[in-house]
Amino acid sequence: MAMLPAAAILGAVPTLARADAALGDDGLYHQPWFLNSFLDLREDLDSAASEGKRLAIMWELRGCPYCRETHLVNFADPAITDYIRANFEVLQLNLLGARKVTDFDGKELTEKELAERYAIRFTPTFQFFPPSADGVAAKEPLAREVARAPGYLKPPHFLAMFRFVRDEAYERGTFRDYLAASKG
Repeated sequence: MAMLPAAAILGAVPTLARADAALGDDGLYHQPWFLNSFLDLREDLDSAASEGKRLAIMWELRGCPYCRETHLVNFADPAITDYIRANFEVLQLNLLGARKVTDFDGKELTEKELAERYAIRFTPTFQFFPPSADGVAAKEPLAREVARAPGYLKPPHFLAMFRFVRDEAYERGTFRDYLAASKG
């Protein structure tokens, strides 16, 4: 009787060949293509816009298993990573971090204080911002983002969320509506 390989029994195992994530001293996985920032959100948004990209913030927490999954599974998929890199700048922030970040309105806060200001409660959480910084500072913090993905999304939905933002589909309906329309 022939033995089946474990991968055939358990299903396809995601390739980690493109997962360039490195575990940092802060306990977070880091992608080499993440935005290297001075942590001034207005500058980051302006810089992304000047390159024809959108700004996304990825909130993480040391020891978060779904953050790890995002790095080692979702970001290991070349279709996902290539799309994100071509269309977004991703800034990684630590939910409990102490680095100083300058918000869109010029207020300087620690990462932890900024997370509280934006009511970030789960990791990973992705925040997505408008294509331009114009008028963003005048809005209340929660009204500054155009979309949010709180918690882990499996790879197909993860990529769909980035497309939802890039296509500005949030102007026409919810992410749920977008997913339903893309299946039909």
